[in-house]
Amino acid sequence: MIIGVPKEVKLDEYRVGLTPSNVAELINNGHNVYVQSGAGDGSGFSDIEYKNNGAKIVDGAKALYNSSTLIVKVKEPQASEYELFNDKHTLFCYLHLAPLKELANALVKKRVCAIAYETIAHNNSLPLLKPMSDIAGKMAPNVAAYHLSRYQGGEGVLISGADGVEPANVLIIGAGNAGFNAAKIAYGMEANVSVINRSLPRMEELTKLLPKIKTEIYSHNTLLKLLKEADIVISTVLIHGGATTPKLITRDMLTQMKNGSVLIDITIDQGGISETSRATTHTNPVFIEEGVIHYCVANMPGAYPKTATVALTNATLPYVLKLANDGIINAIKNDSSLALGVNVCNGTVTNQAVAKALDFLYKPIDTVL
Repeated sequence: MIIGVPKEVKLDEYRVGLTPSNVAELINNGHNVYVQSGAGDGSGFSDIEYKNNGAKIVDGAKALYNSSTLIVKVKEPQASEYELFNDKHTLFCYLHLAPLKELANALVKKRVCAIAYETIAHNNSLPLLKPMSDIAGKMAPNVAAYHLSRYQGGEGVLISGADGVEPANVLIIGAGNAGFNAAKIAYGMEANVSVINRSLPRMEELTKLLPKIKTEIYSHNTLLKLLKEADIVISTVLIHGGATTPKLITRDMLTQMKNGSVLIDITIDQGGISETSRATTHTNPVFIEEGVIHYCVANMPGAYPKTATVALTNATLPYVLKLANDGIINAIKNDSSLALGVNVCNGTVTNQAVAKALDFLYKPIDTVL
């Protein structure tokens, strides 16, 4: 199979879909890999490294897409890339289609087989989302602490407090991978940490590891109470299957939060937790609504592209190999986890949550292959 690795064009995105060592593995399995010139620069991987590991370096996105069958990238295609696709392409990347009707329309129209990292599931886990959730969770308390500074518009509270001064109150909504990691880091920064979640098992794991954090079962009233007390709110709520994030925080609830408090909305890719959330970039990461600083960067791990690229491709490479070695259709038919990743195929939306969110006709993947 001919595998293409384009240079990311999303603003402030420096990750890359495959590393040079990944290329060597694919070459050893008998495949050809084309890498767009400069694709790995932002992650610290040069064209020479890719070439030395067997890749062919291609100038320009158009030539890369014209030459390749399986396109492996990181972030969802941008409008400038839509015209590059055709019905011979399989796209493997993060898609987050639920809030992106224009992109869904383009993939349907071009009859692309689009496989989303974030909806591949195995034993109720999301193996290709986990590494980036881990990084985003670890980043969140640090980012929040920075923006809590008075000079960044925050209320001027040091996350760790000081002798005789209480630390910041950090509320983490959700106890999945991102929430778990956010709690560990915030705890290590000596904050007062509260975690709210809908179910008990994950909370019990947290309290065993971090016995001094506070945990509460989610309810609207509990959330509102904790929001009023919080200096930092980190939302990690994610609905499995690609559905839109529920809007658990209303504008009215924001008005009851502290002026200069910080909301980190990690799951903004799926629409975000607040009625006021909208995607931002690393260049312009924050905005203020109702006195609350919103940090809603849609590719948080992209701030550390070398770490993030290696962590991501460690998880994605086995699936890339499966798609290439078995062929796209056989790989999807023979791997139920991979089949869950298919969001669009043969001009049809094959992910039920995405179809519902965007008002598209839904067909199960096994009916359209």
